[in-house]
Amino acid sequence: MDLHKVPSEQPVVSLSLDLDNQWSYMRTHGNPGWESFPSFLDIVVPRILSFLQEQRLTITIFMVGQDAALAKNHAALAAIAAAGHEIGNHSFHHEPWLHLYSAQQIEHEITQAEEHIERVTGQQPRGFRGPGYSLSPATLRVLTRRGYLYDASTLPTFLGPLARAYYFRTSSLRPEEKQQRQALFGTLGDGFRPIRPYWWLEGQSRLLEMPVTTMPLFKLPIHVSYLLYLSGFAPAVARQYFQAALRLCQWTGTQPSILLHSLDFLGHDDVPSLAFFPGMKLPSEKKLALISEVLTALSRRYVVLTLQQHAHKAAQDPHLAYRAIAS
Repeated sequence: MDLHKVPSEQPVVSLSLDLDNQWSYMRTHGNPGWESFPSFLDIVVPRILSFLQEQRLTITIFMVGQDAALAKNHAALAAIAAAGHEIGNHSFHHEPWLHLYSAQQIEHEITQAEEHIERVTGQQPRGFRGPGYSLSPATLRVLTRRGYLYDASTLPTFLGPLARAYYFRTSSLRPEEKQQRQALFGTLGDGFRPIRPYWWLEGQSRLLEMPVTTMPLFKLPIHVSYLLYLSGFAPAVARQYFQAALRLCQWTGTQPSILLHSLDFLGHDDVPSLAFFPGMKLPSEKKLALISEVLTALSRRYVVLTLQQHAHKAAQDPHLAYRAIAS
């Protein structure tokens, strides 16, 4: 989409998808067998691409470098780029404790993912999202130094610790593994982060932050995985909840950035071994029906952009706030 053809007063929304694979969910949850890198990409990628084509949407898809390094995934990942979607960097190993890495380890993690992703897709990522919303000053410095346009690793909500507690309760993680994952899904302090784009600043260098949008004022999640979780209890409530969030976004002038995950397109009928994940008790047909409603509602209210397009548009705003990268 040519941004010059989007009137400045026209509200926009960006859509992105984290292409987390089966092995990465197993690893984070402490399940055995992830070391062989079991994959559902051959199932989910054609489903995602078909769905987006039917909706006439082009979005940003964050890929994991480890998946791009494995030949068995090349065809599926190349098909995403061939369909015209923006490719983002989702780290190499997809470890939600990325913030514990040293600066040298982070540099290697990001560059290794870049190399494999570009080799398979032909695109050099210009956006990054940390696994499990993991973020650190060292990561921001590496991204800035490597010329990234934006980071999209923040989820400004107070519910991160509750999500982590649920995850731990359903897992068989050892105490030291839980300690390693103590920032999974974010901390209580993340609820105080802005929900609008802003600049990370250090000296003369800056990097745009594109937060995953949460409900204005209340900071409650509105990404699709959360809506699917709610729909497992009361589908009507999930729909009303999302409509209320969109009204608040319009009332506050918030142009949202909405997040999807690979599991949003899969049900217990596709991957029974991931039944522990919220929303995975729903069959894929019900999930796709709700996603279709959500994306239709967005398309009626907003011009739908990729994250890179949204970042370019946001960067033109001279009134964006600045935040210093912590020392």
